[in-house]
Amino acid sequence: MTIHRDVLDMIGDTPVIDVSALSPNPGVRILAKLEGQNPGGSVKDRIAKAMVLAAEEDGTLRPGKTIIEPSSGNTGIALAMIARLRGYPIKIVMPGNVSPERRKMLDVYGAEIIDTPGSEGSNGAVRHAQFLADQNPEWVFLYQYANMANPQVHYDTTGPEILHDVPEVTHFVAGLGTSGTLMGVGTYLKEAKPGVKVLAVEPPAGEIVDGLRNLDDGYVPPIYVKWGGVDLLDGKRIVRPRESIEYTRKLSELGVFAGVSAGAALAGAARTAERIDEGTIVVIVADGGWKYLSTGAWTDDLDEVSERAKELIYF
Repeated sequence: MTIHRDVLDMIGDTPVIDVSALSPNPGVRILAKLEGQNPGGSVKDRIAKAMVLAAEEDGTLRPGKTIIEPSSGNTGIALAMIARLRGYPIKIVMPGNVSPERRKMLDVYGAEIIDTPGSEGSNGAVRHAQFLADQNPEWVFLYQYANMANPQVHYDTTGPEILHDVPEVTHFVAGLGTSGTLMGVGTYLKEAKPGVKVLAVEPPAGEIVDGLRNLDDGYVPPIYVKWGGVDLLDGKRIVRPRESIEYTRKLSELGVFAGVSAGAALAGAARTAERIDEGTIVVIVADGGWKYLSTGAWTDDLDEVSERAKELIYF
């Protein structure tokens, strides 16, 4: 067994599991890449590591500097873990209605939490972080939505891992948040295997589903524009919170305890499977389910959980 120098060396090389039992089409396999196996518990460990190392390399981040970043949870936890390891103070700007587990993890790593109104969702947190960064230029604003290290690390690591483990991949499905995973993995896969289709999963316009976003709501991540998202994506799948929760529960029946955004992505993969004759879909399971236990997403009445999702951020 390999002995790692520190947790940074444990990020990436996540496993892939066959969840084809949930495919509505027997001719289509669905394979899930389990990003919750990263040490910080999510796919965001990849971008947090990449952004911090890039900022250290160019001199933006150095001893004594404070990091500020907006997050609905996963990026904040990943950055706080790495900031604690590297000795940087960190402030995380987040909506006030995220699940308590995420807040507690930030406390564990010593991050300062700056709350924004829950009704404003992640867009509100982004706006306030931008304001604070402008008012405090000595702070380091890594800004995951515009930081090119975000899609680049997925191009350099996640994409090659998928192609190595699943050379027969025909479709790639992931939630649209910062768009970094879709842009980086999608670009890599299309260069290496031009026939691969890349599909984004979005919530309906007007619904606040943090961790995922609908671009029609007005905020388009700069990395989406820079990496040519309009031309890269082959389509979108609109998934509502109730369907996301249903598929999250279905995943747990296979022993995959994942966050609700994974249910959304899997629902998008299932819809894709219905529209094709055959193929192999790889879907990103962004994180584990432990950060959402307090939501009752697996145990409470489905209608109650779906209604609660309008007030409490699950994603």
